[in-house]
Amino acid sequence: MAARPGPTLRRRKLVKELTAARTAAGMSIRQLAAEIDLQPGTLSKIEGGKQGLTVRNIKAIGRASGLSKAKIDQLVLLAADDDNNSDWLVEFREDIPEWFELYPKLEQDADEIWSYGSELPHGLVQTPAFAEVLARITFPDLADEQRRRSVDLRTARQAILEQEHPTGLKIVLNEAVIRRPIGDEEVMREQLRHLLSLSERPNIDIQVLPFSAGAHPGMKTGFNLLRFPEGFDDMDCVYLENANGSVWQERPEDVAHYSDVFTRLQVQALSGDETRDLLGSLT
Repeated sequence: MAARPGPTLRRRKLVKELTAARTAAGMSIRQLAAEIDLQPGTLSKIEGGKQGLTVRNIKAIGRASGLSKAKIDQLVLLAADDDNNSDWLVEFREDIPEWFELYPKLEQDADEIWSYGSELPHGLVQTPAFAEVLARITFPDLADEQRRRSVDLRTARQAILEQEHPTGLKIVLNEAVIRRPIGDEEVMREQLRHLLSLSERPNIDIQVLPFSAGAHPGMKTGFNLLRFPEGFDDMDCVYLENANGSVWQERPEDVAHYSDVFTRLQVQALSGDETRDLLGSLT
C-alpha cells in the first residue's frame, strides 16, 4: 500500500484521536464546545465524522483538551491534503451505493485484508465475467450500463493487488464457493483458474474450508477484516454485508473476536498446497 494513507483513513484517525483527547480531559461535548466557541451540534457532527475539520478547530480542540504542541502538529499533518493524491473513486461516485461508499476507500489503505467467504469470493479476486453474472442476479433491475459500471468498479479496486507494495490478502473460502456453479461452465472454470493463479502470489493466501471440517466458527456470516499499517493499526475494523446494506464493527473487542474466528478458520481449512490441488482438480 502507499506510504501515506489516504484522506478517509487519516480523517477517521484524526477524529478518533480528538475524541479520545476530549474524553481523557473529562470534558463533555457541551463543555468543550463552549470552551472553543463552537455549537455542541457542530462538535457532535465532527466527532461523528459528518462534518470536516479545519486546522483552526483541530488546534482549538487540541489545546482545550490539554494536548502538547507536538501532538497537535501531528494531528494537523493528518488533515493535510496531498497535492498529487488523485481519488480514482471519483469516477465511480454515481455508481456506488451509499452503504458501500466507505468500504472501497478504506480498502485502499489496508495493509492486510482477512476475508472469510461463506458464499462468494472477495470482490478483489473475482473475474469480470463472474462479477457480471453476480450483478445480474443480485441487481436484476439495473440497466446494462449501470451493471457494467459496477463490474468496472470491482475490477478497478483490484489495482491494490498490482501496486509496488501490494496489499496482503488472506482468504478462507467455504467449499460451497468453489462448488456452486455461477454462470456457465466457462465462467466458473475461469474463476477457479484465477483463484489458483492468485494463490501462488507471495502476498495472497487462499484456503478452502472443506465440508469435511464440519462445524466451524464462521457459520453465521462471511466477513472482511481490514488491518491497517503501523501507526493506524488502532483503526482496524470489520465489515459485514447483508441484503439491506452493511455493518461496521470497530470496537477493539469486536476486532479481536473476528481475528480469533479467522485464525481458527485457517486452522480448520485446507493448507495452501492442498487448496491449490483442489482448485486444480476442478479446472
